[in-house]
This record gives sequence, C-alpha cells and structure tokens, in this order.
Amino acid sequence: MELHLIRHGETNWNEERRVQGQSESQLTELGMQQAQDLGDRLAHLDFDVIYCSSSLRTRQTADHVFAKTDTAIVYLDSLREIFLGHWEGRLYDDIANAEPDSHLHFWQHPHLFKVEGAEDFFQLQQRAIDTVARISAEHRLKEYSQHKVAIVSHGALIKAYLCHVEGRAMDQLWAPPRMHNCAHSIVKIGDSDAAHIIQYADQPAKKEYS
Repeated sequence: MELHLIRHGETNWNEERRVQGQSESQLTELGMQQAQDLGDRLAHLDFDVIYCSSSLRTRQTADHVFAKTDTAIVYLDSLREIFLGHWEGRLYDDIANAEPDSHLHFWQHPHLFKVEGAEDFFQLQQRAIDTVARISAEHRLKEYSQHKVAIVSHGALIKAYLCHVEGRAMDQLWAPPRMHNCAHSIVKIGDSDAAHIIQYADQPAKKEYS
C-alpha cells in the first residue's frame, strides 16, 4: 500500500503564530490555493479511499485537494493534531514568556515535553501508529485495486509517524525537512507491515499568490 500523507494548508492561526492543537482554525486564501495546487499535482493518482482528520482545517484542505474526485472521504478523530490543553488558542510568543521551559521542550527537546492536561509526543506518535495500522488492515481486508490511500492530517502527527517509520528517536522529531503547509509525503507499507519513506514533505514550487 502507498500511504500519501498530506498536511493541511495555511490557516489563520498559522499566520498569527497561535497554538492550534485540536482547536478549530480555518484556511486562509493562501491555504486554499496551496490545497488546490496540490490537488492539481495529484490529479493523475487514483486513491482507493481518503482518510481525513475531523478538524475543520483538514476537512477544508481535503475538499480543495480532492475537489475533482468522487473518492470517499472518511473522517477520523484519531487523525487530529496533538492535544495541547490550555496552550490552545494562545500565541506561541506568550507561551514562551509564561512557560519558557515547556516552550523550549516543545520545539527543541520534544522527548521531554510535558504539559498538564495535554498529550505528549509519545502519546501522539502511538495514536498515529495505531490509526495507520487500522487503515492498513482494512485496506488489505477489502482488497482495493489501486493500493493507494491518502491521509489528510497535521504537521506534528505526520512528523511523529514518519519519525517512527525512520526509526528515529523522539528527540529528532523536528529534524529537517520541515513539514510545510500542504507538504506531501509517501510511505510504502509491505505485506509484513514493514514501512519505508519514498517521499518526505514534498511541496509545490513557490508561486506568487494574489
């Protein structure tokens, strides 16, 4: 199975540098254009099924990326972003001032990140692994013909899953390449569930958007 992992387009909270987590933000005009451009790039691919985080920003992204296909979209809460509790909705700069150690851990030492009431990155990674395993098992059970599945999700969740596939320690979660908005990664999963990355965070060439 080819698993195509897509991060959502730019949101208003991305622009504001505001913590999103599982709270609801929405795509900007640029985010919509990014998703449409990615849709043009993927138009030659036939997907058996599309899975999408139930968050608004990912649903909007999927609507634009797959606007020209009638492939079924399945919405899953388990594909939502890391839950960040009382951080959500706040500016990253404000958090850096109020909780400097936790802010530093989030971006520089993710294996140490702990905030009361929030998920840590190990919990996020396990949620991603379990969800992909269920998707893979269902794909084999239904014997789809195209052997291609798309997942529209979030930057930290996708990075955490790819970190697992590469066998990297959690302290390397944010290692390059950066997971840009509408970045497109591809993982090949074999019959034995062994997985390897064949494309990491590819994105459309930069354009001038009006």
